[in-house]
Amino acid sequence: MQRRHFLAASALPLIGCHSRNEMRHEIEGGFEGISLERGHLLRDTKTWPAPTTTQRTRVLIAGGGVAGLAAARALRLRGMNDFVLLELEDSAGGNARGTQLGGIACPMGAHYLPVPGDDAPQVQDLLEELGLRRRMSGRWVWEERHLCHSPQERLFFRGEWQEGMLPLHGVGPQTLAAYRRFSALVEHARKAARWVIPVTSVQSSALQLELDGITFSAWLSQQNLSDAQLLWYLDYCCRDDFGAGLATVSAWAGIHYFASRHGFHVPGEGAPEREGVFTWPQGNAWLTQRLAAPLQSAGQLHTGQIVLRIAESKHGVEIDAFNTASQAVERWQAERCIVALPLLVAGRVLQTPDVRIRERAAQIRYAPWLVANVHIAQPLFDRPGAAPSWDNVIYPTGTAATLQSLGYVDATHQSLQRVPGATVLTWYLALGDAPEGRRRLLEQPWTHWRDALLADLAVPHPDLHNKVTRVAITRYGHAMAMPTPGTLRHIVPAATLTGGRLQFAHSDWAGYSVFEEAFALGQAAGSARF
Repeated sequence: MQRRHFLAASALPLIGCHSRNEMRHEIEGGFEGISLERGHLLRDTKTWPAPTTTQRTRVLIAGGGVAGLAAARALRLRGMNDFVLLELEDSAGGNARGTQLGGIACPMGAHYLPVPGDDAPQVQDLLEELGLRRRMSGRWVWEERHLCHSPQERLFFRGEWQEGMLPLHGVGPQTLAAYRRFSALVEHARKAARWVIPVTSVQSSALQLELDGITFSAWLSQQNLSDAQLLWYLDYCCRDDFGAGLATVSAWAGIHYFASRHGFHVPGEGAPEREGVFTWPQGNAWLTQRLAAPLQSAGQLHTGQIVLRIAESKHGVEIDAFNTASQAVERWQAERCIVALPLLVAGRVLQTPDVRIRERAAQIRYAPWLVANVHIAQPLFDRPGAAPSWDNVIYPTGTAATLQSLGYVDATHQSLQRVPGATVLTWYLALGDAPEGRRRLLEQPWTHWRDALLADLAVPHPDLHNKVTRVAITRYGHAMAMPTPGTLRHIVPAATLTGGRLQFAHSDWAGYSVFEEAFALGQAAGSARF
């Protein structure tokens, strides 16, 4: 029960002993998940036909990601059910959607949610509503069945697996000293300013604005922190949360990653127990599916809709959308519109863009992402060291150093099955600072990415190729806003986004893409009085 879907090398001494000349089977697969062509229609189509129908609703929500779904939930909790939500894809959820491969649920994007702190009461309330938090003996208790089972994470470093992501196996005293130095700097920052999620709920301090002015790599250089293992780890953390590395994101973002949550601690040196993480086989789709379910049953969720125009009129707001099923443009009239769209899209469809949108959209850089779900039919050979975990990362060496993948998560890690069997590994690649990353993502055939991930995962798992049955790849050309230098000074308080007939809710307003930020902004928009 503690090994989930893998077996330790000692239990399978012969499983990796394949002949180099053994015939390898052809692996099926392709691009799945989102329609890039549908999204590009808005950009590429010069003229659209006139609307064929006009429909009315009191509130229209444009965009069915986490922010749009949170706004819809807030409206329902107020007893306001005269609204519709228009979503581009065939299912709601944005970057937090899921799928199935070989009958196994797996994520197509975001795959975990840290246990929220008291600065995110909106998310705490949602988790209570979903049965993940309850009051017991005067204190809050989290539902352990949904918390990530142990072991949670491991790193393949110097030929074997080690517990945790911070490189420790065989590192010297200089590396440990660099870890301690960075830990002290994070602790100093935590005492000097308030670091919270969501960031739109507080005023930025002078220290945070100063850190926002330079890249994380420049700040680390100023602090004389140049240890290769420390820099790799910090770069990995930035790629994981922000889609790009040290040389792209701001020093504020790099410090915020640690200071707003668990800090930075050297393992084995009196560090407090790390916070819990909620995770499910389908990732955060477990949450978005539950947010979308009441809208689907009530007929309030309209998928396959390309929002073309949002305009304030004399008596309200007018929205034109192209229905991909009927191939017709439909007009909606509403008292107000909650614009839960990425700002690069909002800037295109708003007939009279708000000056804040123009300024914010001009500043944003988006990170492309690739998410690959890899179905394997049998347990894999495992290298020595730490036990198989939910999150598994490979320290780059040799030719793999140019790839900089984020490793993989195991869809069946939460399963209590005694005998390991088939599973899905979800492999992540952030391309926010890769040369021509977006063009490569869109132009390379799916087999290019299949071969890249197989080469990456073969380092710890040499028998992988012979056990993979299918690879399903999801591409996000503009997956998330990257918190580059200058991001923090463009963030505006959530309260200023919810006045008037047009209200705004999307993680772009927070400068980076995490569930708590998007949910809090959507909750604020849906709760605003009008």
